[in-house]
Amino acid sequence: MMKLKKKMQEDAWLRIFTKMKKSLIQKIRIPDGVDLNIDNNFVIIKGPEGENKKKFNFGNLRVKKENNEILIFHERATKNEKKQMNTITAHIKNMIEGVQKKFEYKLKICFSHFPISVEINGNRAVIKNFLGEKIPRKAKILEGVDIKINGQEITITSNNRELAGQTAANLEKATKVGKRDRRIFQDGLFMTNKAGKDI
Repeated sequence: MMKLKKKMQEDAWLRIFTKMKKSLIQKIRIPDGVDLNIDNNFVIIKGPEGENKKKFNFGNLRVKKENNEILIFHERATKNEKKQMNTITAHIKNMIEGVQKKFEYKLKICFSHFPISVEINGNRAVIKNFLGEKIPRKAKILEGVDIKINGQEITITSNNRELAGQTAANLEKATKVGKRDRRIFQDGLFMTNKAGKDI
């Protein structure tokens, strides 16, 4: 009886293990006017808005370019490979989109107590007079990101979504206020648009 029960458990685990492993493939179309190359673990994409280059950890996944498509596949994929495949696919799609049309993030300069001014100094955004502070606050502008200030609106553009998003986050984080009631102290830089989507 014990042997039968043990065999049934082993069969159940075998069925689960076998079911988890299956052939998976993701196909990404390469649009006209976009050039994509794979060099070891690097994916290099060129288009009208410049070049995007990123190093990936493909692990056990196989990646190849075939005609006007890039194929990401695995013959016996588990859930981990499936997640990894979906993540890589999302990154490459963003890279392709970025070289066709730059990603745009928008922030608004808000103040109710002390007027804030923002200036660009090299790779830093200098935020002056925030809450009346004498020492300006600074936020890092990542390489490959363009930033424009028009009145109370800050526009960040880049063909790399991650760089644009991180730069916008740096600006917003620089004016984060602790131990103050945000219903009263509403001063700061706040994201209003993420890659074309209003917040």
